[in-house]
Amino acid sequence: MATAEHSLKRVVWQKFKKLVIDDCMREGEWKILILDHYTTKLLSSCCNMSNLMTEGISVVEDLHKIREPVPNAKAVYFITPTEKSVSALINDFKKKQSYKYKAAYVYFTDYCPDNLFSQLKTTCSKVIKRCKEVNISFLSYESKVFTFDIPDAFQSIYSPVSTDKMTTMEMVAEKIVTLCATLDENPGVRYRNERGNEYRATENNAECLANMVEEKLAVHYKMDEQQIIKGKTPSQLLIVDRGFDPVSTILHELTFQSMAHDLVSIENDIYRYQTKDDPASKEALLGEDDELWIKLRHLHIAEVVEKIPKLVKELSKSQQTTEGKPTLSALSQLMKKLPNYRKQKTKQTVHLSLAEDCLKLFNGTVEKLCKAEQDLAIGADAQRQKIKDPMRIILPIMLDKSINNYDKLRIILLYIFHVNGTTEENLSKLIQHGKITDDRDIIENWKYLDVPILSSNAQHRKPFRKDRSDDESYQLSRWTPFIKDIMEKTMSPTLTSVILPIRDWLSRSRLKTGSGSFLI
Repeated sequence: MATAEHSLKRVVWQKFKKLVIDDCMREGEWKILILDHYTTKLLSSCCNMSNLMTEGISVVEDLHKIREPVPNAKAVYFITPTEKSVSALINDFKKKQSYKYKAAYVYFTDYCPDNLFSQLKTTCSKVIKRCKEVNISFLSYESKVFTFDIPDAFQSIYSPVSTDKMTTMEMVAEKIVTLCATLDENPGVRYRNERGNEYRATENNAECLANMVEEKLAVHYKMDEQQIIKGKTPSQLLIVDRGFDPVSTILHELTFQSMAHDLVSIENDIYRYQTKDDPASKEALLGEDDELWIKLRHLHIAEVVEKIPKLVKELSKSQQTTEGKPTLSALSQLMKKLPNYRKQKTKQTVHLSLAEDCLKLFNGTVEKLCKAEQDLAIGADAQRQKIKDPMRIILPIMLDKSINNYDKLRIILLYIFHVNGTTEENLSKLIQHGKITDDRDIIENWKYLDVPILSSNAQHRKPFRKDRSDDESYQLSRWTPFIKDIMEKTMSPTLTSVILPIRDWLSRSRLKTGSGSFLI
């Protein structure tokens, strides 16, 4: 886990504070902060209202909602450079007699197109005291995890009928550059290579995106190679697409966070639960403010079940008062601790309940599914015996009425990945056995990710995986995502340009001494 000082959330908050708040608060006045939908989520991911109030923000308003005019106040607009947001800003200052605010300090998340900038210049330049691009256009989801929050990107990039693929790719590239800028990195760019693969049916999306990112990074930093070398040791940016490791997306994962999101109904990180003592439905946010969740979320469920009771015991001991007759001072200290004690107790109840829900579902059908999935993914059973007849593994699952269609699709896909593509006839039989004819497209559409579904003469070459059998701790969690192999090799010469090529502008010698890696 990243330290608090180097957490991505903290880095984003510090950059926003420096480039926006400190930039417009020199006069020491309280100001109103105006956000659009995206920047609301962006700031919510790295700070709270008390943080903003401490920095002189009195009110936070929604750009696209009706707002009461405050003609004596100055407004800080932190918005995305889109037609919708710029138009809403202009509407606040359309008529001089009805200005919503005294002045505007405008900060865009990233590059503002010339046409939108011209609109601002011709309509309300007199009231705009600042107009800058701060290059923060991503959400810091966890201390080491970010998201671009583009829900339709997957379909836009991979759908054969998509009409806005390149627009989406450009948007993603812009956001990657803002991430690099926020981290103060000008990385070497590497991407998934498929040129040596005769199977490839579509263009290399990773290579296309890598080209865009490289060009935009060059524009942003405006440096030649000699200047870059003088700076700090460069990191590496690895760009891979979903077809790089299809197996990891299909398996039931048994670490706490993954298992919970897979099996339990969790929406927007909100877990709904009930307790034995109180049947009323309760809600809990599984986020970065929950220290217990941070400690548990990446552990295997078996470790979580052991760890929670220990944490409960530790808390109980820490809350115990001194023996003998309590003094007024001791009672006072105890009363101060009570709110925090109740809060911690509630969180423990939440995670115990969540772990129980996961295990309840696991002990149903998931356990037997996990064994079959791991055998197909690894190509060997728990005793390291090679799987000779995968059909014997999947047919009982296809005929099991207690297993839902979604899990049957998982098994069929894992079988196809295992045999590196099957025949049309065999696929039809599997779908018929599983009674999932309506879901055939879900299987066949994997071809758009350049994953072989139907076997052909030009076979798809599987990536070579490191043997990790000696590292296995749990029989039902033997698979290790292929990306771990790649990440381990990024700091050594063994990661050849055949797997992930280096962009031409960065020399190989510099890349071998890279300071770290981050992944898109």
